[in-house]
Amino acid sequence: MQTKELIRRYKRQELDFTGANLHKANLKAVNLTRINLSKADLSGADLSEADLSGACLQQANLTNADLSHSSFVGANLTEINLIGADLTDADLSGADLSGADLRYANLYGTNLSGANLTDVDLNGADLNKADLTDAQLAGTDLSVADTEGASLQNACFNECERKQANTSHHWVSWSGS
Repeated sequence: MQTKELIRRYKRQELDFTGANLHKANLKAVNLTRINLSKADLSGADLSEADLSGACLQQANLTNADLSHSSFVGANLTEINLIGADLTDADLSGADLSGADLRYANLYGTNLSGANLTDVDLNGADLNKADLTDAQLAGTDLSVADTEGASLQNACFNECERKQANTSHHWVSWSGS
């Protein structure tokens, strides 16, 4: 699917683009709130500064995508593939990322407050200065994740793997369940 076609159809209030092939699409700064991109291929896409609040990207492939400064507030991102994606300063507050693969993703400064990160793989992810306040992290793999300066207050860590996470900095809080 061509990017122009997606935008044209979205402007006509069509919201369901399940399984769309948008590999390397340029969707920078586009408003796609409430869109359904479940199982879509957005690998290598540029979604920086885009607004996908309330969107559904369940089981979508966003490997190596640029999502920096984008908004996914309250989005359904369950079982999404974000390996190596750039989410620098993105807003994923209240999003459901349960079962997501975020290995080696750049989450520097990302707002994940209140997000559901149950059973997420964050192995090798950069969580520097990320906000995980009130996030659900049960069963999440934080091994080799860098959490320097991250806010983890009131986050739930039941059965969370964090033995090798970089938590040596005094401003990191592991409070919560």
